[in-house]
Amino acid sequence: MKKLMGTAMMVSAIALSSAAANAGEIAVIVKTTSSNFWQNVNKGATAAIEGQSEHTMTFNGPAAESAIADQVNLVENAINRGVSAIVLAPSDPEALAPAVKRAYEAAIPVAIIDSGLAENAKGTYQAFLSTDNCAAGELVAQSMIDSVGTEGKVAVMSYVAGVGSEIGRVGCFVKHLEANSKIEIVGPYYSQSQMATALNQTTDVLAANSDLDGIFGANEPTAVGMGRALVQAGKAGKVTAIGFDGNGDLQDFVRDGTLKATAVQGSFQMGELGVKAVIDVLAGKEVNSFIDTGVVLVTKDNIDTPEAQNVLY
Repeated sequence: MKKLMGTAMMVSAIALSSAAANAGEIAVIVKTTSSNFWQNVNKGATAAIEGQSEHTMTFNGPAAESAIADQVNLVENAINRGVSAIVLAPSDPEALAPAVKRAYEAAIPVAIIDSGLAENAKGTYQAFLSTDNCAAGELVAQSMIDSVGTEGKVAVMSYVAGVGSEIGRVGCFVKHLEANSKIEIVGPYYSQSQMATALNQTTDVLAANSDLDGIFGANEPTAVGMGRALVQAGKAGKVTAIGFDGNGDLQDFVRDGTLKATAVQGSFQMGELGVKAVIDVLAGKEVNSFIDTGVVLVTKDNIDTPEAQNVLY
């Protein structure tokens, strides 16, 4: 992903000539509409579309991140109704690639946000906007080492195996711990982005590992479930817990000490900059092939600063 930063990419002349004449609906399709994180993406997309009259924006997604076939259908439906452009957060890098290729063949510009597509999909979309998830995972891992030291036991509560963001975020977290400490890693466990599943999994992990030093919840519903399990088990503040994302529940956990920190992506920026990117493509402008939307490690000490408040939701 880092290799892509700073590079630029012109869309094909065919795509430009066809799409520029078709100002209209921009379809924003996310992993699920049931998460505050994705609703914050919606707010950013809405902000990008306000104040201009050429384009409209629709926001959609399946009921759960694991409903991959439903997301594929949403993309196919958008192509079939002839939208002008698509902003997509793919739930599965392989399953969504054929649909994005079909959009490319229909001269519909696509901006990918949050999670990458499969390698064989390169060239079928115009921009990728995301947190550098590997860098974010390393940031969380170093914060964990700073808190628990270079020995001990740390559990990893992940979400959906094989999703682009999870590969970078959790993979680089684990690799950084392995390279820089002797910490024993428990897991990862996959919640399928279901809070209740994460709560039950974390409860089981805590019961089976009374000597646990740290725990990482790698996305919003997983981290919320993890936090609730820590509270219920009487382990809040006793185990170094770091979350990912920044909804109200996670902010409360940071403030009361259940979480030492939570790494928060620029979800608003993903929506805003994603829509702006495809509008630029439709206008025949050059766009960066990769746009880093950033991450902030939010702690009790900085939670009320402008830097943190700009990414919390």
